[in-house]
Amino acid sequence: MGEYAALKRADYSACHSNPEDRIKMPALVLDGKSLAAQTEAELLSRVEQLKAQSSGKTPILATILVGDDPASATYVKMKGNACRRVGMDSLAVELPASTSTEDLLAKIEELNSNPDVHGILLQHPVPEQIDERACFDAIALGKDVDGVTCLGFGRMAMGEDAYGCATPQGIMRILEHYGIEIEGKHAVVVGRSPILGKPMAMMLLQKNATVTICHSRTRDLPAIVAQADILVGAVGKPEFIKADWVKEGAVVVDAGYHPGGVGDIELAPLMDKASAYTPVPGGVGPMTINTLIMQSVLSGEKSLG
Repeated sequence: MGEYAALKRADYSACHSNPEDRIKMPALVLDGKSLAAQTEAELLSRVEQLKAQSSGKTPILATILVGDDPASATYVKMKGNACRRVGMDSLAVELPASTSTEDLLAKIEELNSNPDVHGILLQHPVPEQIDERACFDAIALGKDVDGVTCLGFGRMAMGEDAYGCATPQGIMRILEHYGIEIEGKHAVVVGRSPILGKPMAMMLLQKNATVTICHSRTRDLPAIVAQADILVGAVGKPEFIKADWVKEGAVVVDAGYHPGGVGDIELAPLMDKASAYTPVPGGVGPMTINTLIMQSVLSGEKSLG
């Protein structure tokens, strides 16, 4: 934990450790944007060191974009830019919207077999004729730097070595950096997607939280949210989780982003109610790509170092 984060953690602990004695203080902002920038500086140094050790070779992240969805193309471009900022290379693979499952599987196998590729990202979503899950699971475990394979999820859930799914792993890094206590806390995750809600719950469980997963069939959602010491909004609907559901002093993590700069949680009224929160934008989002890049560098270090 950095000096700044340690000082903020001390302020947080003094003000929020005992709800009855708590001094009213502004919520701690869990700034993912600044943490991502700090991490990029560290990764740049690691990549430079790796180049020096391996005759100029760098980690390479292969990105696969199927079709011409503008949002997906933008995300892939952002990931390529993030690679360049830390001095590593990216390999952009673009396939037509008519690509079949078999064609995509063949491309993934080609990248699996390429020793110069250290990470593989298949941009979600793919065209509907493609079996996305089969293609995710075809990615070699050692190159699954986005943490999307069933094998990687299972190993992570069992406490074995694997790359964590990028968004929930990024959230865990934010909580760790700012010294948010997890052990013994009641964490409520709203959403159960295979690349966010489910791995998020397992990661919190690994850190000894008591975890409740909520979803579209959950009864009396506001009452369950009100029990959360740590709340993670991962439902994919703008401001679906209302501020008046959240208890005083909760740590609020919003993993959503929607037009107008809002997330899945009604955040504005929580700035004086929560003990800590991730802003939207600038909270979870920057840490998703940053975690992907960090895990790509780690894969490169394992291969080249």
